[in-house]
Amino acid sequence: MELRKIPSVERVLGTSALKALLDANRRDWVVDLIRQALDEARASVMQGNSAPKLEEVAEAVLSRAKADQQDWPSHVINATGVILHTNLGRAPLSHDALQAMRVAALGYSNLEMDMTEGRRGSRQVGVIQPLCQLTGADAALVVNNNAAAVLLGLTALAQGKEVIVSRGEAVEIGGGFRIPDVMRQSGATLVEVGTTNRTYASDYESAIAENTAALLKVHASNFRITGFIHFPTIEGLVELGRSRGVLVLHDLGSGCLLETGDYGLAHEPMPQESIAAGVDAAFFSGDKLLGGPQAGIVVGRASVIERLAKHPLARALRPDKLTLAALRATLIHYLRGEPEKVPVWRMIGIPEASLKERAQAWKAHIGDLASVERSQSTIGGGSLPGETLPTWTVALTCLDVTGGAEGLAQRLRAASPPVVGRIQDDRLLLDPRTVLPEEESHLIEAVKAALRG
Repeated sequence: MELRKIPSVERVLGTSALKALLDANRRDWVVDLIRQALDEARASVMQGNSAPKLEEVAEAVLSRAKADQQDWPSHVINATGVILHTNLGRAPLSHDALQAMRVAALGYSNLEMDMTEGRRGSRQVGVIQPLCQLTGADAALVVNNNAAAVLLGLTALAQGKEVIVSRGEAVEIGGGFRIPDVMRQSGATLVEVGTTNRTYASDYESAIAENTAALLKVHASNFRITGFIHFPTIEGLVELGRSRGVLVLHDLGSGCLLETGDYGLAHEPMPQESIAAGVDAAFFSGDKLLGGPQAGIVVGRASVIERLAKHPLARALRPDKLTLAALRATLIHYLRGEPEKVPVWRMIGIPEASLKERAQAWKAHIGDLASVERSQSTIGGGSLPGETLPTWTVALTCLDVTGGAEGLAQRLRAASPPVVGRIQDDRLLLDPRTVLPEEESHLIEAVKAALRG
């Protein structure tokens, strides 16, 4: 009986509530939304619920239409203290990078045109020079992410041949990106040497055979092995590779151009160190510690990079004009010696006293449910595993708040813009390190509203 009470598509279409929606959009799209709402109504009735009224169905359609047409991805305030938060888009871009993307997007550009000669040029020209200057490499190539860079490198340089990797470095970096799987996809054969915790140069040397194309060293960028360990240096592998006539490749992962020790963090391998050591090609990301857009970057010897650039897979993996524009602008910050303009490094470098001052200012606005506590921020994004930075957070006690910490976190995620914090001991912690100054007033208002329930 209840199923018969569910209105038809035509009845819902005829409601006054949907007139504006129909006037502004294609009819077939609105009809599809109605059918989805009616399907959900039937499923609800089959579970023993009452049939919705005509007005309720129309309202459900309007809500679905609003959700389908809202901007995506939308702006989120990151108060977790995780600087490179993968779920929140990793590195925020600098103002210069955003402006470069805007210029590239608004009209036509010289993306692949040599304006001096008046003929076709390379879309990579704007990023090759700064990458070579910053790393000391002979040549460079950019693709759409580091996984693609490694896949391209192995395919172009080692397809049908063997690549030697330490057993402790045949790892999964993240998102299912496993070195053995990538090796298999590239057509190269993985030869594991050593043990999980100890591998020597002699292990690589013993495994080199007539069909060996390369030695691959992989930086463990999202985990750390400690204790009884040994792995050969990249310099040692380069010396071995040259003596035996095989390539040496280095997957650096996060792509750090600055000395992290200067920021109180453990040393992160840098591309310029790999190039100075003599590797044939080094691979790294653009959207992690480099602080730019998602990109995969390869730097190395000109003859090696040329083989990658000429491979058919390179075209399938090439980045678009917006990525290249943002990457170039980010690299220029490093060339000018202004890393503080790269948001990732500005956040890493914030003095602890400044964070405490900001947290205390937040508390003054939020009230008695908030307290200021010392805590730790993390780098995140598969970079500097286990490394933290001292910070000060606003801790929201949630014992008397509806739904506790989880309920409060959910209400903050529903704010406009959404606010994301981290839960610890049934308290919600908000870390100012990852909150941009212009976002503070929105965060405070969202928190006050969420606490009211």
